Order: sequence, then structure tokens, then C-alpha cells
Amino acid sequence: MLESARRVAVRTAGALVVGVSAVPAATAADKPAIDTGDTAWLLIATALVLMMNIPGLALFYAGMVRKKNVLATAVQAFAVAALATVLWFAVGYSLAYTDGGALNGAIGGLSRAFGSGLQGSVHPLAGTVPENVFLMYQATFAIITPAIIAGAFAERMKFSAMMWFMALWVLCVYVPVAHWIWGGGFLGAAGVLDFAGGLVVHLNAGIAGLVCALVLGKRHGYGHEYMAPHDLTLTLIGTSLLWVGWFGFNAGSALSSGELAGYAMLNTHVSAAVAALVWMAVEWASRGKPSVLGILSGAVAGLGTITTAAGFVEPWAAMVIGLMAGAVCYWAAVIPKTQLGYDDSLDAFGVHGIGGILGTILTGVFATRVINDVAKGQAVGLVDGHGGQVLTQLYGVAVVGAYSAIATWIILKIADGLVGLRVTRDEETEGLDTTLHGERVQ
Repeated sequence: MLESARRVAVRTAGALVVGVSAVPAATAADKPAIDTGDTAWLLIATALVLMMNIPGLALFYAGMVRKKNVLATAVQAFAVAALATVLWFAVGYSLAYTDGGALNGAIGGLSRAFGSGLQGSVHPLAGTVPENVFLMYQATFAIITPAIIAGAFAERMKFSAMMWFMALWVLCVYVPVAHWIWGGGFLGAAGVLDFAGGLVVHLNAGIAGLVCALVLGKRHGYGHEYMAPHDLTLTLIGTSLLWVGWFGFNAGSALSSGELAGYAMLNTHVSAAVAALVWMAVEWASRGKPSVLGILSGAVAGLGTITTAAGFVEPWAAMVIGLMAGAVCYWAAVIPKTQLGYDDSLDAFGVHGIGGILGTILTGVFATRVINDVAKGQAVGLVDGHGGQVLTQLYGVAVVGAYSAIATWIILKIADGLVGLRVTRDEETEGLDTTLHGERVQ
């Protein structure tokens, strides 16, 4: 347990993280031993996280749009999976997880570009599994993060613009942020904690989604036409796949098959269950009926909110985090859109962005189980008398949120200049399935 916690602390604190290129050649005596149990678990976790995107997120989003846009929405997740994989293998992994020398606080190097030097190697963050497995596991995070953003601009962005935007966003936003927190960058060195991606994935994608929704504008007829989900059965199946896949997302981030992974899995499940019930109860009380979409959204909110804290808190704290996630994310998904009038089509910001912010801050409140080598002691949260961690977490939220917002806006403007961002009004009215892909759901 202690050794597993130490590896996660190194990942989040960042002070001891060095790139593979900076590690001296190991001798037979000191070369890390590959643990087959840890390797098997990370292989399984990798498959689970990939399942979250295809088919999980594809079905989750496809069920919430109108029938004329089902295929166009689902294929975005599939296309992003292919695109992000190629970019991650080519340069993304190396820039995120190797030593960048004098620039290491901001970005890594290219010593692992196109899989160079992987044979027989391990990474300091995952010293018991082969580095090729670690690369593949981290690739699934690079896939799911940009795919989440698509929920904010569903039913109105050109497919060509989406591909340009996603490619630039993966390289210019996801990769640097992953390095800053997990790969030896300045946020990890400052003590910012993010166990499995509340900052790197959910806050990052949620903020980007909000910017996309604001820049593209509302769907034609938004607020006046009937835009109810086409088939919530698809969304229910997608949510179920996301829930199960999240165990690979959070418990896999322990990078071992020990007790720490068990805590992360338990906390993930508890938070999701509590948040689903709370969202359902709040909606039931305020609207008179518990909707299917409501309980599903609550579960996803609980999953996203616990992600930062999954391996750092006790199960009782996971219940509190789930309770707050269900209530706060319900408010964030319903009230701001109604009052401010922006069109975050599938609540990417309200669920993932707000959940990521909330979970990151609550990690500073409830963290009790992480060794922080920067502080030379135990990094615990406010509940154990160390309120400074809350300020550190807020620092992480501010930096990642601001960078994601600014960089996303710039990338959108570049994509708009290259191919134009939005389909025409006639194309949107007819539906993107036929106008962009020449196919339709019968």
C-alpha cells in the first residue's frame, strides 16, 4: 500500500518525476522488475477506459440528440479515438511524459516520439509495468478528454472543423496540461493533486466545451423548438458503459493492482450512486417527476467529481462528494443555461466542467491518504488541519481553467479560418447525418 501510494504521490506532486530520457541506464541489479499482476490490471484498465469512449460516450451522446443527428454525433467519438491515438503515439505521449530539459516545467521532450526506446523500458511513474502498456493506458485519457468537448457543440459544427479543432486541442491543450500535473510540470511540483483526471480531463474539457458553445452560438430554434433527446435507451446503455469503464479510469490510475486501486474503485462507485440519487431527488422535488436523463446525468456527475479525489479520500468522504456533485451539477446544468441562454447542447460544462472544479476543490478538503514528497510530510486536506491544500487546488483550477479557455478560443478561430466552424442553417435544419455523411438512421 505504501509503495503504491508513493507512486501516486510522485505522479501528483511531480517533484520526483523525471522523463525517461533523463533516467540513467539501469543495471541488471537495479532495473525495475515487471509485476505481471500490475501489468494485467493496467491492460484491463486500458480496455475499460477505451470502452468509455467507444461505445460508451458515443451512445451516451447519440441518445441525447435529435434523430437527424444521431450518426453525426456518434461518429465524432469514433473519429476522435482514431485521431487522438495517432497524435499521442507520434508526439503526444513523449511531450507529456518525458523530460523536457530546461523547459520541463512547461513541456516534455521528444525522446519517445513514435514509440522510440520503448522496448524493455519502464516509466518512473509505473515502474512495475512495461512502458508500452503505460503509453497505451495514457492514450485512452487523451482520447476521452477531447471527445467530451463534442457534447457542447453537438448538432452544429462541421465535421472537418471538428477534426481540425480536436487535433490542435489534443496537442496544444491536453498534452501540456497532462505534463504540468502528471508528467513533471510546474503544477505537480507545486503540490496540485489530481488522482485520475478531474483537472486534466474533466475541468479541461468542460471549460473548452463552454468556450465552444459560446463561440459557435446556439442551435437554430434553441429555446423555441422541441429538441428533446431522440432515444434515452441509448443514453442509458452509454451511461452504464461509462460507469463500468470508470473503474479503469480511476482504479487504473493507481498503476498497480493493490489496495490503492481498491479504494479508488470503491470511492468511484459510491460517489456515482449517491450523486445519481441526489440529482433524481432534487429534480423530482423541483419538477414533479424523476426523469431518466436526470438520474443518468447525476451518475456521470458523481463519476466526474470523484475523479480528482478517488485515491486520496476515505469512502465516507466519497459519499459527501457524491452528494454535493448531484446537487451542484444539477444546478449548473439547468440554471445557468436557462438564465444566461447559452447552448451547451449535452451539458459538457455543467457536468464535467463544474464536476471537475468541485472535485478538485473537495480533494483539498478531504484528502487524507497521500504522501507528498514536496512537503516532506503527509499531504492531507482541510479535514486534517491542512487548509493550505485547498488553496493549492484552487491554484490548479485557475491555471488549467484559464489556459484551456484561452487556448480553446484561439484554436476555434484557427479552425474557423481554415474551414469554417459551423454548418449552414439549411444543413442544420435537414440534419447532419445526411448533409455531412450522406447516411441516416432509418
